[in-house]
Amino acid sequence: MKELSDCRVLIVDDVKANVDILVQALSGEYKLSVALGGQQALDAIGRCAPDLVLLDIVMPGIDGYEICRRLRAADATRELPVMFLSSLEDVNDKTRGFEVGGNDYLTKPFEVLEVKARVRSLLKAKAYAEAVKAAAERDLRIAREIQTGLLPANIPAQIQGTGLDVHAVLEPARQVGGDLFEVLRLGPDRVLVAVGDVSGKGIPAALFMAVAMTLLRSLARQGRSPEEILAQLNDELLQQNPRGMFVTLQCLMFDLAEGRVTCASAGHHGAVQITPGQAPRLAFTSSGRVLGLLPADGFPSETLALETGEIFVLFTDGVSEAFDANEDLFGEERLLATLHTLPNRDARDITLGVLDAVRRHAGGAPQSDDITVVSVGYAGRA
Repeated sequence: MKELSDCRVLIVDDVKANVDILVQALSGEYKLSVALGGQQALDAIGRCAPDLVLLDIVMPGIDGYEICRRLRAADATRELPVMFLSSLEDVNDKTRGFEVGGNDYLTKPFEVLEVKARVRSLLKAKAYAEAVKAAAERDLRIAREIQTGLLPANIPAQIQGTGLDVHAVLEPARQVGGDLFEVLRLGPDRVLVAVGDVSGKGIPAALFMAVAMTLLRSLARQGRSPEEILAQLNDELLQQNPRGMFVTLQCLMFDLAEGRVTCASAGHHGAVQITPGQAPRLAFTSSGRVLGLLPADGFPSETLALETGEIFVLFTDGVSEAFDANEDLFGEERLLATLHTLPNRDARDITLGVLDAVRRHAGGAPQSDDITVVSVGYAGRA
C-alpha cells in the first residue's frame, strides 16, 4: 500500500493567506502543490494528478464546483478525492458540493487539526482502495494466464495432413472473458472445431469456460457426434450450476475421409460459409437451446459436403454486436459484406480481416464483449 508520506496534495485557493496556513499545517507530512486559481489547478492536475485536492469554491474564472465537475467527467480523475474548503456554509452550498462529486466539505474558518485528520482519512481510504484494485488486477492477470493456457496451444499440430487451414483469435473485453474455441484432432480423418460464449464476464465466466472446455474435450474424445456432445455437455453442466450461468456453443466435425462437415449448435448463431465463386452466406443456422440452464430434448445437426477452397468463419457476439460511438451494431450483414470484399487467401487473412473490420467499425468505442473469430479453410486431401 502506498505510503502516506509519498502522497501529493494539491491546495487550490486564490487567497494566499489560506494557502500559507494549509502549507504550514501539512508540510513535512505530504508532498504539496499549490494552485492560485481554477485554470491553474486544472493544468497542474493534467500534468501530474495528485492524490487529493483541497479545493476552494469561490474563485475568479473557474470556480471550485466546475473544477470538481470536470474532474468527475474525465476517466483519469474520476476517482480523485476532493475536499472542499469554503466559506460557503449554507446547507445548499454544501449539498451542491457533494452533488458535483466532492468527497468531503469543511467550512472556513477551519481548525487545522480537523483539516489534518480529514486529509489523512481521505488519503488512507484512497491508498487502501488502490491496494485492493491492484490485488484484483493481479488475480485477473493470473486467471487470464490460466484461461489462455486452456485454449489450443498448437493448432498446426492438430490439423497436420488433414487439408484444413485453421486460424483463431480471441480478444477478451476484460482481462478474462467467457469466449472459448477448440481445435481438436480426433483421429486420422476427424477434426473438431468449436466456438462458444459463456454468459457474463470476469473470473466467474472464465471458471465456467474452463469447465465447459474440459467437458467438451472429454466428450469429443469419446467419439461422439456433435449433437451427442452438446446433449451430454448440457446434462453435465446442469448438475452443478449454482449461479445459473450458460454457454452457447457451435461444434463442427470435419470428416475428411467422407469429405463432409457436420455442425450442431446450442444457442449460437450460424457460421459464414465462403465457397469459391459465390457470395458468402450464413450456414448452420439451426440451433438448440443454450447449455447449462434447462434439460434439452436434443440438438439439431446439419451436414454439408466439403468443397476444395471452401472457408467457414465461426464467430461470437463480440463480432456481430460490436458497437461504434453511435451505438450502431457491426451486424451480420456488415460481416458478410466484409468477407465478400476480402480476398480468399487463407484462414489467417480472413480472421485478421474480420478483426480489423470490427476495430475500424468501433472506431475507438469501448469493446463491449469478447471477440472470437475462427476461420477454417479446406484445401482438399493430398
